[in-house]
Amino acid sequence: IHKICQRILETYGGIVPDSIDELVTLSGVGRKTANLVVTVGYGKPGICVDIHVHRISNRWGYIKTKTPDESEEALRRKLPTQYWITFNDLLVPFGQNLCQPVSPWCSKCKLTEYCDRVGVEKSR
Repeated sequence: IHKICQRILETYGGIVPDSIDELVTLSGVGRKTANLVVTVGYGKPGICVDIHVHRISNRWGYIKTKTPDESEEALRRKLPTQYWITFNDLLVPFGQNLCQPVSPWCSKCKLTEYCDRVGVEKSR
């Protein structure tokens, strides 16, 4: 964190960059964190793709990707921009409480009829 702060002071005059491309050049900052800074810090469109967003988007069959970075790229192409910021906010608690990695609660889910259940071997 100290190195990142020092670099922001030296390179950007103490102002945190507002572009994903610049943010990912900072040591320890990946695409998820960069998107979070851009969306929360600057109110710009971005898609924060964590493991829940990656897993659920693929489970639904909305995208077909292998990594969170690939999921971000696919979602940027497919998901309307107006939903980018809220997508993570909605899918994280959904993934933690209902659409869990192992044995999701499909019996309680209101989206079952829209879900391809990709990778779901057993559910509750």
